Amino acid sequence: MDVGVLMCMGDGTPYHANSAACALVVGQAAGDYLSALLALLPAEALASARRTGRWYGEVTLDDARVVQVHAYHHGSNGRGQFMVVFIDVTETHAREQEQQRRHEESQQTLARLAGAQEQLLQAEKMASIGQLAAGVAHEINNPIGYVHSNLGTLQEYLHGLFAVIEAYERALRAPDPRALQAEIDDMRSRFDLDFIRSDLPQLMAESREGIERVTEIVRNLKDFSYSDRDESWRLADLHAGLDSTISIIWNELKYKVTLEKDYGALPLVQCLPSELNQVFMNILLNASHAIAERGRVTVATGVRDDQVWISIEDTGVGIPEDVQQRIFDPFYTTKPVGKGTGLGLSISYRIVRKHGGNIEVSSSPGNGACFRITLPIRQPDKSLA
Repeated sequence: MDVGVLMCMGDGTPYHANSAACALVVGQAAGDYLSALLALLPAEALASARRTGRWYGEVTLDDARVVQVHAYHHGSNGRGQFMVVFIDVTETHAREQEQQRRHEESQQTLARLAGAQEQLLQAEKMASIGQLAAGVAHEINNPIGYVHSNLGTLQEYLHGLFAVIEAYERALRAPDPRALQAEIDDMRSRFDLDFIRSDLPQLMAESREGIERVTEIVRNLKDFSYSDRDESWRLADLHAGLDSTISIIWNELKYKVTLEKDYGALPLVQCLPSELNQVFMNILLNASHAIAERGRVTVATGVRDDQVWISIEDTGVGIPEDVQQRIFDPFYTTKPVGKGTGLGLSISYRIVRKHGGNIEVSSSPGNGACFRITLPIRQPDKSLA
């Protein structure tokens, strides 16, 4: 037999071993082979085999070989016999250890790639925001500018109001209040209290609107710069995400794009909202860049069966067919050097696929382009936060 075999009496006394078994204890004196082989067994091996009929274990020899040991018992009342089988599994064990090592290395590599991918996504997101920083600053500066102007006007109004109030107080303390009637009428006319009364509510409303506009821009920026590493899948309003994204990039769009919305009635969608916002931003910016001077971008949404769809269509220069086959490849870009990273659409494709959806483009040169995103309403293998 190719495997080692040791035979023992019912009391555990060894009486025969084949050559394959003896080869495991080479170096022992001829009469010591049997006892040396028996010494390889743990103390409980034969007792366990006597009770249950068999015992299985694995031992490591002094030379690092790994041997599987199977002990069998037949008979009863001490008159039975044991057969012990030794199988050298050193090579198999080494292969298993090598496979385990490679598996662990693969897991570590995948973890590093996942971390790099997350960093790449965040870097692209921050790069997009960096490109929009000047426009966002302009969007913030406008409301801040008229709020500042309104505060200056309000300061003048308050000066006039306090002056009139002081005149009324002096009149009330005077022996004859009517004596100051002419002075008060003059001050009311000079400070134009009637105009202040009508203008003040509008001034405050404009200032409040400006502050709310700044708050909205800052909130949208915060949403976009937030890393999704710890974000949970949740039900979200995709229309709110689209509107938030458009608000962020509006300064890039408003000077050459007429924006049209054709929103359908969408249910709440289980997703990672800020990742989808990144997709919307990348495609909307590409649509804007495809329009040379003036054009139209149409954002439409709808539901079909258990999926929602979002289409972003522009009237730009279009995409040649050979380019359409590569636009989702990492680092592929048709923009001049320094104008694009070539990661926007690649990351967008990865995010949509991560959501179990699909993204398609239809275009022809000179006739604009339409990106259509389809997403499942619910993720079958994800739990909600």
